[in-house]
Amino acid sequence: MAVTNVLRPERAGRSDEMGQRGRGPRGTGRGGGPGRNRGRGRAGGSARLRRWEWVSGYTFVAPTVLLFAAFVGWPILYAAYLSLTRWSGFGIPQFIGLDNYTRMANDPVARHAFVVTVLYAIATTVLQTAIPLVIAVLVANVWKGLSVVVRTILFVPGLVSFVVSGALWKLIYDPNIGTLNRTLRGLGLGSLAANWLSTPSLVLPAIIAVSLWMAIGMNMLIFFAGIQGIDPSLYEAAEVDGASRFQQFRFVTIPGLRIVTAIVISLNLMNGFKVFDIIFVMTGGGPSHQSEVFGTYLYSLAFGSTGGSVPQLGYGSAFSVVVMLLCGVAVLVQIVLARRAAR
Repeated sequence: MAVTNVLRPERAGRSDEMGQRGRGPRGTGRGGGPGRNRGRGRAGGSARLRRWEWVSGYTFVAPTVLLFAAFVGWPILYAAYLSLTRWSGFGIPQFIGLDNYTRMANDPVARHAFVVTVLYAIATTVLQTAIPLVIAVLVANVWKGLSVVVRTILFVPGLVSFVVSGALWKLIYDPNIGTLNRTLRGLGLGSLAANWLSTPSLVLPAIIAVSLWMAIGMNMLIFFAGIQGIDPSLYEAAEVDGASRFQQFRFVTIPGLRIVTAIVISLNLMNGFKVFDIIFVMTGGGPSHQSEVFGTYLYSLAFGSTGGSVPQLGYGSAFSVVVMLLCGVAVLVQIVLARRAAR
């Protein structure tokens, strides 16, 4: 009993001491004081770190954003404004609202140029997607021994600028000294020789062939790289199941290249909608506007080749806005196709 009585006050003192430690100073409750301050310190440090990362990120991005705004964003906005004005390049632009777009809708040359632009974009997109895809499959699976040679030969034309390619093929298509007609006559096929760039029904297919010649190599390499990313075990499983080469292409290769195909289609559409240089060099939009596209007609309007040699920058800017909207359609096509491929 004596021992118990002696220990009880000691235990009580320890209990009071532990209770005071648990309550913390000034009744802040359990875990108050230094522990809570340490938690606040960690929270403040993480907040400062996030703020520093935010500032650093925007500091790195700012030069690109400023350059884009100055050299891309502002010209787009100014062109959209000029499309609502009548301006020859001198003096103050006169605001006329949507009159330029109304004039465009009633302009027979503009309507024909729109049709030619759309036809050119669709034709080049289909050909420059399907043919390079087939060649890429052949290079990857059939012509393996000649893969490097074929890829190099097909890629070289893409290294030549559109202006140089247009000038070169203009000489090839020449009806008198051109290589194409001379070759046809030498092979006894003189009946097929023609004025390729002067015949209304042949001029657009001739230009499309040149565009295909230039783009086939790059698009083939894109598809070839995509094929390398397809799991080989899928082809092995299909072969075990008895699938033919065509069935492997249809059910393995094409589904595996959906995202790549969406990118190629979008690029071809945009290049088709904004085509200018190759047509300008080869035909200038002729004969009789049969190869006229928005780009060439815009140039002739803006720099005074039509309309009595008076520059029509306001009317020409309206065409540039339409071309930009068409390129936006191409981007939307890519987004839709990419989302479907990701499902």
